[in-house]
Amino acid sequence: MGSVHPKIMIKESKYCLDNTVVGDSWRMFRIMSEFVEGFDALSAIDAPAVTIYGSARTGTSDNYYLLAEKIAAALAHAGFAVITGGGPGIMEAANKGASEAGGLSIGLNINLPHEQESNQYTNFPLNFKYFFVRKVMFMKYSMGFICMPGGFGSLDELFEALTLIQTERIKPFPIVLVGSEFWSGLVDWIKDTMLRQGNINGYDLHLFKVLDDVDEVVHYLKENIGS
Repeated sequence: MGSVHPKIMIKESKYCLDNTVVGDSWRMFRIMSEFVEGFDALSAIDAPAVTIYGSARTGTSDNYYLLAEKIAAALAHAGFAVITGGGPGIMEAANKGASEAGGLSIGLNINLPHEQESNQYTNFPLNFKYFFVRKVMFMKYSMGFICMPGGFGSLDELFEALTLIQTERIKPFPIVLVGSEFWSGLVDWIKDTMLRQGNINGYDLHLFKVLDDVDEVVHYLKENIGS
């Protein structure tokens, strides 16, 4: 059997869903093991959990980094576990805030080439290879979502949650968009374009709340989780 060219190996390990070296049948065992490990670990959590999303590229001196840290600390003081994607940026800020406040700081890290490494502030780390497995964990074990400013990944998580609630695939839970300055353009487009053209209805605008203040965010979650 001939050797595989190094460049091909690098490409196939990077684009894991297109990998033809490892057969799909064997890949299923890896996927199943990630589900089992995630379910077993997260089902043991006895505190209500809130997931905080946001950009991995946000610097430690950025106002949104500092805000995410404060929100996570306030949630920890209120008895919530905090879940993030386990990486740098906003995720690191949230894990830092929760951990330093004495709370449960969960990091569901995804293995990404040249982009994400697990941050040092998780006291409950889990690692995943597949995005869709990790996303199931976020949905299944979170009782609320906080969406800080982010990129494509944060928008993906946000709109998947909104879609699953809208289509009644999951029970409604509070979704908070933190940072009116950042989110206002998107919210205006949803109202002025999507709603006006009939792609959503008026009720869908109530599936999320835009807030800026730490106390308001925590109060909103406490009032709406489990309702």
